[in-house]
Amino acid sequence: MKGFLEDANYSIGLLDEGATLADVIDNCIYEHTHTGKKAFYVGDLGKLVRNNIQWQNVMAPIKPFYPVRCNSTPGVLEILGTLGIGFACSSKSEMALVQDLGISPENIIYTNPCKQASQIKYAAKAGINIMTCDNDTELKKISRNHPNAKLLLHIATEDITADEKMNMKFGTTLKNCRHLMECAKELGVQVVGVKFHVSGSCKDLQTYIHAISDARCVFDMAEEFGFKMNMLDIGGGFTGSELQLEEVNHVIRPLLDVYFPKESGVNVIAEPGCYYVSSAFTLAVNIIAKKTVEYDKLLPSGVEQTRNDDEPVFTYYINDGVYGSFASKLSEKLNTIPEVHKKYKEDEPLFASSLWGPSCDELDQIVENCLLPELSVGDWLIFDNMGSGTLGEQSTFNDYQRPLIYYMMSFSDWDEMQDAGIASDTLMKNFFFVPSCIQLGPEDRFSTAA
Repeated sequence: MKGFLEDANYSIGLLDEGATLADVIDNCIYEHTHTGKKAFYVGDLGKLVRNNIQWQNVMAPIKPFYPVRCNSTPGVLEILGTLGIGFACSSKSEMALVQDLGISPENIIYTNPCKQASQIKYAAKAGINIMTCDNDTELKKISRNHPNAKLLLHIATEDITADEKMNMKFGTTLKNCRHLMECAKELGVQVVGVKFHVSGSCKDLQTYIHAISDARCVFDMAEEFGFKMNMLDIGGGFTGSELQLEEVNHVIRPLLDVYFPKESGVNVIAEPGCYYVSSAFTLAVNIIAKKTVEYDKLLPSGVEQTRNDDEPVFTYYINDGVYGSFASKLSEKLNTIPEVHKKYKEDEPLFASSLWGPSCDELDQIVENCLLPELSVGDWLIFDNMGSGTLGEQSTFNDYQRPLIYYMMSFSDWDEMQDAGIASDTLMKNFFFVPSCIQLGPEDRFSTAA
């Protein structure tokens, strides 16, 4: 089957009405089982189109700037660029990737809070002027290396309901904003707006109200120094749920209408990352080793033992881990559960199991405890919602090989792009037709809540 990504060369399978992404996964597993059993992704690029339509319906006129670090694969960047979305870059390599798509510098912002001087110079040479700043050391560095820089002051937000405290917090206080503006005035650096960020784990949407109110104070403060502010960046933290998007919009819209009305000339932007890509990618991994372990060693601390001592407990090792596609697991909880690909009976027993990556490192744990039927070496597991934070630059630890990526899109999503007049000739050359009669392997895909 065609359609896998190798760096810049990739293709996108157009699925007719009779073919589904599940069929594609089945076919890929069938092929990989016979040719090498490598981990692979299937990416539904049509999901990006649908998510963008949803954003426009709910959040317009707030313009999205996609954080490239979330998923920097060429198929994703090219589709989003075609949709007219801006890009938030945190490094020189990300800026270069986006520039190669022909994106205008006005649609790129440099958001790294700790910038290297050489990369600031690169942004200056490329005409990428908008960048964030939250301290005077960074401000002086920018003034020395980018005379045309236009700064967004990154202000801190208070999330009093967060379950865990951040070890490192970026963003400055309102009090320090005055000091930064004084420094910017002395150094001749333009300050054009404000940025804040509310984490997707934040349950208290009142945080947005406080942040927008603080931003308005900074805008008022800027007038005293003669700065003409015209941009407000409300950051990321959008989970991909339409309900969450509507809830956020319900909270921020009245405040934006009062503090930053259309006639004020302030452009409001956001940085939705996982919102666009998380649900668009599915990862398939293969079991490469299996062990039977003691139950009390598998249980998380503080969990009571309730099983029969005669029941086996399994540890499975898969051909991808935290030094690859599950890198985000090192800093946050896994937001997807494994699905077993092979078919088994509904009454088949489930056993306590844990999943580990291939490195044999004690940090390389994917799932601490889950219920699965007894599996064998060579069986496949499926992980949904793997599009965010998993497909950027990856480690070469233990000779790790990046999974292949199979891009797909339905004809209906392709028609949507054509109807909107955004299906460019450059993008169209990457498409090929996938018929409904995809060759399937002997095992049918199904899923189980493990």
